[in-house]
Amino acid sequence: MDRTILAQANFPKVDRKQWLELVARSLGKDTDYESLIRHSDDGIGIEPLYERAADAHALPRMRPEAPWTLVQRMDDPDPVRANAQAKEDLEQGAAGLSVIFAGAPNAFGYGLPASMEALEIALADLPLRNVHLRIDVHPNSRASIDWLVEVLRRMRADPARLSLSFGIDPASLFAGTGRLRMSIEALEASMPQSLAGFFAMALPGILLEADGRVFHNAGATEAQELGIMLASAVSHLRMFEEARQPLIYAAPHIGFALSVDQDQFLATAKIRALRRLWARMLEACAIDPVPVAIHAETSYRMMTARDPETNILRTTIAAFAAATGGADSISVLPHTITHGLPDAFARRLARNTQLILEKECHLDFVADPAAGAGGIEALTEGLCEKAWEEFRQIEKEGGVLRSLAAGHIQKRVAAARMERLGKIREGERKIIGTTVYTMDRERPVTTLAAERQPMPRDGAVACDPLPASRLDEGLGGGE
Repeated sequence: MDRTILAQANFPKVDRKQWLELVARSLGKDTDYESLIRHSDDGIGIEPLYERAADAHALPRMRPEAPWTLVQRMDDPDPVRANAQAKEDLEQGAAGLSVIFAGAPNAFGYGLPASMEALEIALADLPLRNVHLRIDVHPNSRASIDWLVEVLRRMRADPARLSLSFGIDPASLFAGTGRLRMSIEALEASMPQSLAGFFAMALPGILLEADGRVFHNAGATEAQELGIMLASAVSHLRMFEEARQPLIYAAPHIGFALSVDQDQFLATAKIRALRRLWARMLEACAIDPVPVAIHAETSYRMMTARDPETNILRTTIAAFAAATGGADSISVLPHTITHGLPDAFARRLARNTQLILEKECHLDFVADPAAGAGGIEALTEGLCEKAWEEFRQIEKEGGVLRSLAAGHIQKRVAAARMERLGKIREGERKIIGTTVYTMDRERPVTTLAAERQPMPRDGAVACDPLPASRLDEGLGGGE
């Protein structure tokens, strides 16, 4: 083929007005352009066509010159088996591990036993140098950190030379488990002293994290998840202030964790909106914006129990959205997680999903590929506005912990969940393989032998985070 013919092609320029005229003729008299606009759960209009956004600014991850960190979950209740899994993960391309303790809000029924002995067995002989290590803590978060520091000391690994994220978020612990180890007043009084202790230990990385995953999995909209995370992060800033730590030094020790689902454009915009919201918050606190670490995990609520192979497609889209949205680290849930503890094959698929996106698709080559795209920029702006409204409402209710204690956040999340469920039941929204195009016969699914631990019900947000396909129990929420 003579490629010069492409340069000779002359396509007439079509402006928006001409395009709308063509749309009107194709739709006919009975429908109009408005019928092509759909709305997100937050009521944000999503049009079929956008012009390029003017004066757009890139919102890249913390280290745009490097790829995101591929994180694998360490959540097997058997520490010996968890250790073997982690060794395979690190040998086969993973660059990070997420230690999930039993009882953590995002353990989904499994997790390492909550003890230093179990952690020591799970981390034994692992090559942790240059490995990002994050923790999903159980309700006794301080103990989890003390265990990790002690285990690393016994392994003669210098914590100051590691990439760590301790993942402490009282709001997500309270929301996910319904439990606080002490009253809100006592917690607020004790946290500053604990933070001062952490600083004295010279621990690097993220100490406090605003975690939105438990709210997403319970049914929250994108803006609700963002607003709650912002309120949690602001409560962290207040704790640093009470600990007499300058906020300019505290900001780098605060990170975020959120869920990404198969709605690619919204998931991409959600991560970008979070960066913009946090920059605005720091400016309001007279702090120059600093890069912030965002961990993205593929949504649990979108995972189906029926025809679980479709989860591979969903998690691939979600991981793609996280990468293009600028997540600093990404964890892909194995496709069989709704059936039990994933086996080696399911873990390998989850790991390879990211490896293909990075090594073969090279999604890390462009720092913020969505910058300037009219549709993504409009969604980013829309989510910022709606999330800011949610944040201000939470602040009026006394902050995130008091809002949770009074049940305000739960009510709004439950309302969003039930509205989404209603649309699914009425057929307005469809779930491929679950509500439409279902299989006549399900294929067998293999998982590891492990007893699922029930979620606590003494105050958890709205309802347990269960997959979207459990419609027969009235517990849905995904697409």
